[in-house]
Amino acid sequence: MKGIIFVELLAMAEDAFGEAVVDDVIEKANLPSGGAFSTVGNYPCEELMTLVRGFSHHSGLPGAELQRLFGHWMMKSFARHYPGFFVGKGGSLDMLAAIEGEIHVEVRKLYPDADLPHFDTARPEPDTMQMTYCSPRPLADFCLGLIEGCVSHFGETALIDRQDHGSVGQIEADFRIKIETPA
Repeated sequence: MKGIIFVELLAMAEDAFGEAVVDDVIEKANLPSGGAFSTVGNYPCEELMTLVRGFSHHSGLPGAELQRLFGHWMMKSFARHYPGFFVGKGGSLDMLAAIEGEIHVEVRKLYPDADLPHFDTARPEPDTMQMTYCSPRPLADFCLGLIEGCVSHFGETALIDRQDHGSVGQIEADFRIKIETPA
């Protein structure tokens, strides 16, 4: 898993809980990396999950909620650091549809060793998207936060339904995203 995710999780935690808490969680986690993450490095997802559990324990927030909030944080980070990806997108569904065919293509050019999740999308109606997240990593809650953050970024509101399924070692979550039109 790319280090940028770890760096951003630590930035979010420092913003929310303070530097001392981040240092304490890293120390108690006893991570193989020592908690020294580079944005371009690769690290095991288990280290990320260990950090999420540590911050969850500290804050009292369930791990799923912490992942969801982290998804919101990451969407803001993506918009700030990669504004070009958002250009020409008419709304959140256009942006979400571009993940696999545009964004991940560019990520793979920069980081050929990146092990990215896979997203299948379909637009059964102009205001509705079916999106499936597939990954060996248990980050469907993070994905939900990214979707919510994307909807928010475009100033929209949406109804988002989620169904989890998959097997051992393969997480899958189906999201139905329906953009609500103002009355």
